[in-house]
Amino acid sequence: MTRLITRRTLIGGLAAGAGGMLAGCDSITQSDAGRSVLFTGEHIHKALQRGLMTRRALAREFSPEQMSPHFRTNGNTNPNTPEYEAHFANGFADWRLRVDGLVRRPLAVSLAQLQALPQRAQITRHDCVEGWSAIGKWQGPRLATLLDAARLDPRANYVVFHCADSFGGTRYYESIDLVDAYHPQTILAWAMNDRLLPRGHGAPVRLRVERQLGYKHAKFVMRIEAVESLDAIGGGRGGYWEDAAGYAWYAGI
Repeated sequence: MTRLITRRTLIGGLAAGAGGMLAGCDSITQSDAGRSVLFTGEHIHKALQRGLMTRRALAREFSPEQMSPHFRTNGNTNPNTPEYEAHFANGFADWRLRVDGLVRRPLAVSLAQLQALPQRAQITRHDCVEGWSAIGKWQGPRLATLLDAARLDPRANYVVFHCADSFGGTRYYESIDLVDAYHPQTILAWAMNDRLLPRGHGAPVRLRVERQLGYKHAKFVMRIEAVESLDAIGGGRGGYWEDAAGYAWYAGI
């Protein structure tokens, strides 16, 4: 069952613990139109993005019977760092998700605290840049819950996800704007298919931003940073693959 969250619930859910709280197949790339979004490398003006009202629509949700029997892993399946291995070995008991940057109340949230927040469960289709898709169930609190609890500064326009895994020595990072951050289906998933999120899918927490392609769904998330501009993030395009390979920053589907 999906439970939507009011602003009062968002703030109240974290306020009590604030003192201790401070990452079946279908092809989507067969058409030229489908592939063009991946490699345009264009800078899309924020005003244009804010004007795309269809981004507020919900992604399709599916029934349990439609879930894929196998949901492949992709990209990095293990950060392979001493810090991550230590967290994994103790069940992420000492892990904390930092929420900082342009916020008025920085947070450091444990996995148990994330699990205690109001939850949203959704069965959606994951569409990969490589041309495969799979349907799975995800559960976690809405990203909006944490952003409201952290009290975003009015200057904040984007949220950046800093992850535990690396490509070529560069830590993975991604970003979305506040339109997607406050979308009701944008969650921080700690469960997949009614089990704890597996390591290969980004344990302990991954982003689910259901209106975008898979590379936007950051795995192994360690920190969420609110920023005014993406200019100082990596190469300035807002994400690892955007900087490294020219992928589109907005990968809407």
